[in-house]
Amino acid sequence: MKLYVKLLVLFSIHRNVGEVSAFMTPSKIVRPSPLTRLGVAEMNRVRKTKTESRPFRERKEIEILAPPIIETITETPVITKTAIDIKKKTQVREQTQTETKSRTGFMAAVKVHGTSLRSCSFGESVTRAHVFLKTDGRPMKARVELWHGPENPPQTVSVDVEDGSIRPFSCIIETPGDSNAIAIRNVGGIELPLYACIEALVEKTGPIEEIGQRMRGRIVQGGAVYSVPCPANVATVQLMLHTHGGPLSARIEVLQGPNNSKQTMNVFSEEGLDRPFFVVVDTPGSGHLIRIVNTANMEYPLTARVDPYVVDVPVANGDPGMKWS
Repeated sequence: MKLYVKLLVLFSIHRNVGEVSAFMTPSKIVRPSPLTRLGVAEMNRVRKTKTESRPFRERKEIEILAPPIIETITETPVITKTAIDIKKKTQVREQTQTETKSRTGFMAAVKVHGTSLRSCSFGESVTRAHVFLKTDGRPMKARVELWHGPENPPQTVSVDVEDGSIRPFSCIIETPGDSNAIAIRNVGGIELPLYACIEALVEKTGPIEEIGQRMRGRIVQGGAVYSVPCPANVATVQLMLHTHGGPLSARIEVLQGPNNSKQTMNVFSEEGLDRPFFVVVDTPGSGHLIRIVNTANMEYPLTARVDPYVVDVPVANGDPGMKWS
């Protein structure tokens, strides 16, 4: 009986072990293919690459080749005296931009734009200067200053003209001594340029001495007014103001019609004997009146001399009752 029980227990154990072995042993073993092995290796490599830090890529500079340099050999032109003269004339023509004619002939003109300043210096041999200003038909507002050393303007003239082409400004400024210069300042707007001409004169005697010897003057007390009507046949009038050593301060007005001012000049001079004021005024048409106002005090009188400069002489054509003017 005991033997039977032992055999039965051993049989049961052997049976259970067989079932477990049969259960644990696969019936069919599946081996991975070569493609599957490659895919796993690639995935492992990608995972390893992601975990590692990637270095920064270096930027490569693109080199652009420059175009070939073509050398040209030219001969240096020979500059002759004729070429230099032509170049100077061209520069003067470009600088002038207009033909300006004064009382003594043609002079080189310099264009002065609005709100700008141009100056011209002289040597000791120059005794006086002829200043001529005009425009192309527009109003003209300028200030002419005589400089004698640094920051010393002994004479100034302010000009206000309605039409700088019909009534240009022409005056003579005395320049005694050395270190003299004339400055022309355009006080008008940027749209109102003007053309300035300055001619240096070295003669010992000028128009100021001639008019002073030829005619007597009229004394105008301080604050007084002196008016001179102009005939219709007078085209231009010459006018000179001076003192006997005192300062000169006056205003000159050119009127055409009642209170119709065509030209105004404000004159100031520290010494009216050494630096008098001489001007030639255009009076086209009829009905002109020259008005001189002494703006100085009572103790500073001035002497005014007014005389026709150009007179239109009528020409008869031979027929009775007819004449040209």
